[in-house]
This record gives sequence, C-alpha cells and structure tokens, in this order.
Amino acid sequence: MTEEIKFPELKNDIFLKACKGEEVPRVPVWIMRQAGRYLPEFKQVRADVDFFTVCRSPELACKVTLQPLDRFPLDAAIIFSDILVVPQAMGLEVQMIPGKGPHFPNPVRDPAELSRVEFPVNVYEKLGYVFDALTLTRQRLEGRVPLIGFTGAPWTLMTYCIEGGGGSNMSNCKTWIYKHPQESHKFLQMLTRVCIDYLLGQIKAGAQALQVFDSWAVELSPELYKEFGIPYLVQIGKEVKAQYPDIPLICFAKGANYALEELSESGAYDVLGLDWTIDPKTAREYVGDRVSLQGNLDPCVLYAGDQVIRQETEKMLASFGTRRYIANLGHGMHPTHPIEGPASFVDAVHSISEKMINKN
Repeated sequence: MTEEIKFPELKNDIFLKACKGEEVPRVPVWIMRQAGRYLPEFKQVRADVDFFTVCRSPELACKVTLQPLDRFPLDAAIIFSDILVVPQAMGLEVQMIPGKGPHFPNPVRDPAELSRVEFPVNVYEKLGYVFDALTLTRQRLEGRVPLIGFTGAPWTLMTYCIEGGGGSNMSNCKTWIYKHPQESHKFLQMLTRVCIDYLLGQIKAGAQALQVFDSWAVELSPELYKEFGIPYLVQIGKEVKAQYPDIPLICFAKGANYALEELSESGAYDVLGLDWTIDPKTAREYVGDRVSLQGNLDPCVLYAGDQVIRQETEKMLASFGTRRYIANLGHGMHPTHPIEGPASFVDAVHSISEKMINKN
C-alpha cells in the first residue's frame, strides 16, 4: 500500500465541501451505522459469518459498506469496521456476543495488567485488513461518493478495555481515573498513539475523511473530560492534520456538548458531530464559524413514519441552516429500524435543503 494508489475521480463531493464550509447545492447526508443490522442484505451476509470475520475480510467489508449506497442516495460511505479493532491490535481479545454486544473475556482491570497490552503497534501488520478494505471499497465506489474512515477515541476505547464491554456505569474505568491518574494517562497515551497511526494508515489506503467516535464521553464530568478526554482528541486531530491538512476530520463526542467550544477552538477538527440533546442554534453559538456541524436527529424519529420524519428533518434543517452543515442522526442506526426510515430521512434532507438553498 502506497500513497501512489490511483483512484477513480470523485463525482459527488458535496460532503467534503460542507466539511470545509464551502457552498453546496443541497445539504449532504450520511448516517452513522448506515451499513449494518437493519439491512436485510447485511443480515444475509452475517447469517454465514461472525461479526469480526466480516471486519477482517476486505471483500465482505467492502460489500457491506456499499449496501446502503445501493439503497439510498447518500453523500458519503463509511467503511464497515469496528472501533474495537484497535484493542484487538493491542493484543486484547474482543468477542461480539449476539444480543449483547462486545465482550472482553479478560479486561484490563488493574494498572499492573497494562504490561499485557501490546505497545507499540505496527498498524500495517495488525490492521492491514482495514486498509485493504478501504482501498478495495474506494475503487469499487468508482467515485460515487467520498469514503470515510474512523477510529474510537482513546477514552471510549479505554472504557471497553477496562470494563470488558459497554453499557455499564463505567465504575471500573472511572475508578482508574480517580485512583490511578498517572496510569490512566499512560494507557490513554498508548491508545492515542495507535489511533493516530491507524488514521494515517487509513488515509494512505484511500479514506477521504475521518471520524473519531467518543461514544462514552457522556460518562465523564466536564472537569474529568477536560483532563482525560479533550487533550487526546486534540492530539489526534493535530497530528493527523500536520501530515494531511486537506483531509476533513470529524469528532463526535456524544453527550459532551460543553466541550464544543474548546474543540472548535483547538483547530484539530473541521466538523463536530452532535447528539440530539443540544439545540442546533446553541451549538452554533458555541462553535461560531470555526467548524461545520453534523447531526443531530434523534434516531427514534425513524420509527415514526414518513410524515413525522419529514417534519422533524425540516425543523432540524431550519435550525442548523444549510451552510457548514452535514445532516445525520444524533447516534447510529438501530438494528430494529424499518428500512423506510432512512429512505424517508435521506429524501427529506435532499428535497427540503434544495428548496431552502434555491429560495435564498
């Protein structure tokens, strides 16, 4: 894999333009977890293989990445993978349990156990399958839309490594922070280094934008997030931008609305993602014209039928405006979402935003 890979010419670049604050003919839209369990064709693939086998097979990862693009007129693809491939690359076993989610049979419960976390990591050896999937997918997209790569944020990755899974009250991980701050920073810095190398490798492999998911940011107080979350997010963004200043970077720190101003002022990200717990106008006040915003429709709206979806999407677009904005959900698709939900949402974004822009 080299930087000299030749890729097809991009035909739809409105997502990239919106990331950079440039004018667009309509608001671009993509959906977190747009490739996944709500799609019948994805379930068909998963009937024969387990989750991480799909992630580790470039052919299958490419196939499921393209599935939502074949159904909906989305403006970006996001590579099918998982944030927990990073802990796997660092020598930790991760299983995906049906009906339960990720599970670490042997979590890192004590700072003394940091010695069994592999570091440093050669991402090209350990995560080459993701890079191969990106390159293959970029070729097979044939320039239809840009391809997004991603990683989990250090804090979120650390929570999984210590808790052994998601959905808890994070008592084990937060105990580390309070009792072992020095070791916590050491672990976070290890994860940060791997994330940076991983993202740089994704760009070389063909990713045209990158998103950092801090899904468990909501579990930290503003004071703790300022010490154990934000600095590592900023380090990731700045180090990646130092090498690839033209690749848009998106940060989605779920539930950390208080961090919007600081993150927007850091210069580390082009776009900040939002969940549904913040008013769009308030978010704009936090970030000014420094970054673009992405989000923030409540995913549960997609259960409510076409009329409600259009009404809520119109409200969202009216609040955000059409410049420096990318339409998305405030979190990912649910496995139980009806297939009509994303179809209505994407169509509503396209038709409503076109009218808004043409009116102006």
